[in-house]
Amino acid sequence: MPSPSLTVNGRTVPLDGVPAHTTALDWLRESGLVGAKEGCAEGECGACSVLVARPGTTTPTRWTALNACLVPVLALDGQEVVTAEGLGTPDDLHPVQHEMAVRGGSQCGYCTPGFVCSMAAEFYRPDRAPGEPTPEHGANGFDLHALSGNLCRCTGYRPIRDAAYALAAPDADDALAGRQTRPAPAATPTDVPGFARPADLPAALALLAEHPDAVVVAGSTDHGVEVNLRGLRARQVVAIDRLPELHGVSVTDEVVEIGAAVTLSEVAARLDGAVPLLDLLLPQFASVLIRNGATLGGNLGTGSPIGDAAPVLLALDASLVLVSAAGEREVALADYFTGYRRSVRTAGELIRAVRIPQPQPGLVGFTKIAKRRFDDISSVAVAVGVDVVDGEVTRATIGLGGVAATPIRARATEEALVGARWPDVAAAADVLAGEGTPLDDHRASAAYRRAMLRQSLLKIAAAEVPA
Repeated sequence: MPSPSLTVNGRTVPLDGVPAHTTALDWLRESGLVGAKEGCAEGECGACSVLVARPGTTTPTRWTALNACLVPVLALDGQEVVTAEGLGTPDDLHPVQHEMAVRGGSQCGYCTPGFVCSMAAEFYRPDRAPGEPTPEHGANGFDLHALSGNLCRCTGYRPIRDAAYALAAPDADDALAGRQTRPAPAATPTDVPGFARPADLPAALALLAEHPDAVVVAGSTDHGVEVNLRGLRARQVVAIDRLPELHGVSVTDEVVEIGAAVTLSEVAARLDGAVPLLDLLLPQFASVLIRNGATLGGNLGTGSPIGDAAPVLLALDASLVLVSAAGEREVALADYFTGYRRSVRTAGELIRAVRIPQPQPGLVGFTKIAKRRFDDISSVAVAVGVDVVDGEVTRATIGLGGVAATPIRARATEEALVGARWPDVAAAADVLAGEGTPLDDHRASAAYRRAMLRQSLLKIAAAEVPA
C-alpha cells in the first residue's frame, strides 16, 4: 500500500510517521501554513476552515469547506486541500480576499482565513446564480448560511456580509473553478499504525472484527472534539466516510434509504425535497461546516440524547440497517437506543443505512429549542408527523430529544392525538408536557423543558407544514 500523502495548495506532501490522532489543523500549522487557527477546537468557530476537493452533485468536483481542527489529517490521504495561503498572495489576492480587505471585513484578522475559505466554497458553488436579494441571500446568489459556522470575535459581520454580496462569478480562467470540472480524488485505502481507511465494506467489517474496540469515524465531528478537548487517543481508528456501500441514496414508493456515510449537506442535495421533515431539520443542524462532514450514521451512532437527527427520524418511523461480518439486520430506530449513549449495536457492527418507510406523514413539523438559532445544541427538540383526514388525526408519530437519557417516541401523546381535531391539540399538548424525564442542567431547567414540549406541539399544529 502506498505511503500516505496529501496535496496542499498544489503541492503533494508525504504524511509518513504522522500520529493517528493528529488533526489536519495541527499538521498544517506544523507545516508552516498558519493562516488557519484554533479557536474553539470543537467546530463552532470556523477559524480553522479549509477547502477540500470532494465529489459534487452537479459537477465532478465541489470545493467543500471543512473544520480542519476536527478531521484527522490521515483521513485526507490522497486528497486535495486548499488553505487561505493557497487562494491568493499579497500581490495577487483572490476575489474573496480582495473584497474582505477593501470592505473592512478582516477586523482583527484572527478569524479571517477561516471566513475566506468558507466564503470561497460558496463563491465556487456551482449553482450560485444572481437573483432577487433577501435578508440572507445576496443579489449575487451568495447564501449567508455558508458562513454559519464562522465566528467573528470583533462583531464585524456587516462588512463581512458586504464582502460576500459584492462577489461576482469566478473568472473564466479561474484555476479553482476549472478544477471543479474534473473528477475529485478517489478515496485512498490507508493502513498505518492506529489509523485505517478500508477499501470497501467487507474490508471494514473484517477490520472491526479484528479490532472490536476500534473508534469508527466518518466526518469526525464528534470524535474530533474528544481528541481535542478530552485528549482521547484511540488505539485504532477506522475511517468509513468514503466506503461506496455507505453512500447510496434511493427513493422508491416503499422506502427512502440513505447511506450512513452520506454527509448531511449531500443528504439535502440528493434527496431534493423527498423528505420534507428532513428539510425542516437540516438548516438548523449545527452549521454548513459541520454538515459538510457530519453524517446520519455518526449522529445516531454516538447515541446522544440531544442529537437532532434522532427525533426527526423517530417521527418518520425510521429503521436502521446494521451490518457486521456475521450479516445484516434491520432494527426500528425506536428500539435502537437502550440507555445513555448506548444502543443495540454490537462490537464490530456498523450502521449501513437509514430507512424511512413510505408514505410519509401528511403533515410534519420540527421545533428546536436552543440558546442560538443556528449552530447550537438543542435543549429540547420535537419532531411531529401526523395524518389528518377530514380534520381528524388518524395517525401520529412524535420524536423527542433532550428530555430523557435517550431520544424517545412520545407514545402517550401519539395516542392522545389520534381522533383529535387538528389543529385543536391543547389536550394532547398537556400530555406531551409530561413525556420523558427531563433534567435540570446548564442548558435548561426541567420545568422549562416541559413548558417547551407543550408549546412546541401548539406551534407545530399552528404551522402545519404539508409533506
